[in-house]
Amino acid sequence: MVFCARRVWEADIVNRLVGASSPYLLQHADNPVDWWQWGADALAEAGARDVPILLSIGYASCHWCHVMAHESFEDTATADQMNENFVCVKVDREERPDLDAVYMNATVAMTGQGGWPMTCFLTPEGVPFYCGTYYPKLPRGGMPSFTQLLAAITDTWRHRRDDVQQASTQVAAAIRAQMAGLPDTEPTVTTELLDDAVAAVLRSEDAEHGGFGGAPKFPPSAMLEGLLRHWERTGNPAVFDVVSRTAEAMARGGIYDQVRGGFARYSVDAGWVVPHFEKMLYDNAQLLRAYAHLARRSTSVLPESLSRRVAGETVQFIVEDLGTAQGGFASALDADTHLEPGGPGVEGATYVWTPAELIGVLGAIDGAWAAEFFGVTTAGNFEQGTSVPTRRGEPVTEEDSVRLAHIRAQLCAARARRPQPARDDKVVTAWNGMAVVALAEAGSALGEPDWVAAAVRCARFLLAEHVVAGRLRRASLGGVVGSAPGILEDYAWLVAGLLALHQATGELDWLHDAQRLLDTAIEHFVDPEAPGSWFDTADDAETLVARPRDPIDGATPAGASALAEALLTAAASSDPERATRYRDLADRTLDRGAVVLAGAPRSAGQWLAVAEAALRGPLKIAIATAEPRSRPTELLATARVAAPGGSVVLAAAPDAVPLLTDRPLVRDADAAYVCRGSVCDRPVCTPEELRSALQRV
Repeated sequence: MVFCARRVWEADIVNRLVGASSPYLLQHADNPVDWWQWGADALAEAGARDVPILLSIGYASCHWCHVMAHESFEDTATADQMNENFVCVKVDREERPDLDAVYMNATVAMTGQGGWPMTCFLTPEGVPFYCGTYYPKLPRGGMPSFTQLLAAITDTWRHRRDDVQQASTQVAAAIRAQMAGLPDTEPTVTTELLDDAVAAVLRSEDAEHGGFGGAPKFPPSAMLEGLLRHWERTGNPAVFDVVSRTAEAMARGGIYDQVRGGFARYSVDAGWVVPHFEKMLYDNAQLLRAYAHLARRSTSVLPESLSRRVAGETVQFIVEDLGTAQGGFASALDADTHLEPGGPGVEGATYVWTPAELIGVLGAIDGAWAAEFFGVTTAGNFEQGTSVPTRRGEPVTEEDSVRLAHIRAQLCAARARRPQPARDDKVVTAWNGMAVVALAEAGSALGEPDWVAAAVRCARFLLAEHVVAGRLRRASLGGVVGSAPGILEDYAWLVAGLLALHQATGELDWLHDAQRLLDTAIEHFVDPEAPGSWFDTADDAETLVARPRDPIDGATPAGASALAEALLTAAASSDPERATRYRDLADRTLDRGAVVLAGAPRSAGQWLAVAEAALRGPLKIAIATAEPRSRPTELLATARVAAPGGSVVLAAAPDAVPLLTDRPLVRDADAAYVCRGSVCDRPVCTPEELRSALQRV
């Protein structure tokens, strides 16, 4: 009888994830769990059946998400228990960051910590009453098994409904309180505030290993950019030293792929040696921006500075390893490698080496040389005697440089023959916007037009496919855009990317596209009762337990701090009427962000970067030229190298763009106008004069 009932139940399962636009959801399409996608239908089903919702949130490259899936979601007995007692909903946190924000706040409120996979139990109205993260197949370390948890939740739902109601009411109130927004109070952005914030950040430096705090250690991507801009304004050598130490430590550690290029998500140790192996687009885009900026300021006597090399290799990783056929960039490479189809994932299997493996690929002499250079030992620095390659120094001679390049090419080819981590092909608007910013800025500053061309291709794809009826969508897969609406960070970073392309190319269309999207964001995301405060979801988005907004810069900057950059740059690039409106909103936004800079400076890297630019005006260098846009002038090349981060640098024909209105050539020669706000120096016509003018600001 039980056997027959189970067979009938299994026959009723509908595979609702097959048509998903998320690779993470598609990974679960063959589970015996009767998964639903998030939506009104799932909530209505829970209400009709009078059962809780089991909400599982994760992402495609998450190691522990894969572990829980293999242990529990692929297990028929566990799936039967889930299907019988719950409506099971699977969500990709990268596709629906609004849902992730709401339920992560609930998880942290209940447990004091968060993470993925996130496991939440909700009422049919979507209100959480019990939350956690990963639960094992069997009890361990005082943690119940997943099936024990399911049984306890089912019993509570059936027999202690009042407890459920009380818990859900308390959690909902806590979530709404956490998302109340930043107050409109002192402090405001001042030089003293930024000096104090940077001093606090520097006190938390790990002077031995670089970076901030202890293990696990995350790359301080936005903070590096903010600190560089602060150093450019103040000249404080201690700030530059911190940036240099951190950048060098990461570039020489295992968190950076010494064979292929590109950064992993974080290091599990304080010394940047052993990474958590997933590689995210958003990390690499932000770090490319910082390393390219540092490369412009490098005092290295090497033919190619470390920061310049890392910038180039990171571009190669983004374009070649994450590039999609449509011109966008995929979200991530997985943390795990599946050595056998259907088998469990193994962390690092693609990337680690033993001395014997190096010798097998390179031969005895080069293999021993490579083992010494990359720190690959018989004891290993990872698991089972394997090593994550690190880099202790640079080649000493030209002969060594040629040798290293040859060795890396051989190791790349050998590694490509190994099983590879899966790629999350989802193209996320915000992260692609970050990549457009980084590629456009790095390509312009370092004289790499191919990098700018990659940014152009990506931006054209996003405008063509991710903008639907004037509104942004969050993500696409295989060139087909999904239904999830864009959130604040999507608008902010795409606008910032389009403005970077306006500067890189001098073309007016990029500015017009940026203004249209920025005006849409202002209309739909602003808090009408608190100008300068922003929600992360639009005013016509799905109603959740609370309307999400988070001002803290994390692995990716807050939507509000990213929008502050878009507003500030747009104000410096636009006609006077638009400029006044954008600048007022930028200033109001920064003044609210001052609370974060004052109270949590290590979580305010993007706020710091934008505030530093705002204190400078931001600086604008408008170059009137008769040269075609495809041929950078000496003045433009000088400005791109010498101008501080956050400056607006653009060359075009007189009156061709707003920044060059009423700014003519001088005696038929190119002329650079250096302006701060509405105050401009007299035009200069030589690179030497321009460098001198920039040193005075």
